[in-house]
Amino acid sequence: MLSKEKVAEIVKKYGKNEKDTGSVEVQIALLTEQINELTKHLKKNKKDASGRRGLFVLVGKRRGLLDYLNRTDRDAYAKLLAELSIRK
Repeated sequence: MLSKEKVAEIVKKYGKNEKDTGSVEVQIALLTEQINELTKHLKKNKKDASGRRGLFVLVGKRRGLLDYLNRTDRDAYAKLLAELSIRK
């Protein structure tokens, strides 16, 4: 779970303004942060099967948003991949 401060920081960095939580770039950045947090948790708790399933769901959602961004705005897609260190 991300703190309000962390979410606000991500929205400010990737959004058009402080209230822009719905843009694709912000959603991808938020999902990436959640995935990173959950990955750290799963490295410590290897038997957390429900957490692992949640990770797969988040990765699938992010994959769909990345595919959409790739179809609609390739420049933003490439820039976001580089900024978030996501490999494709």
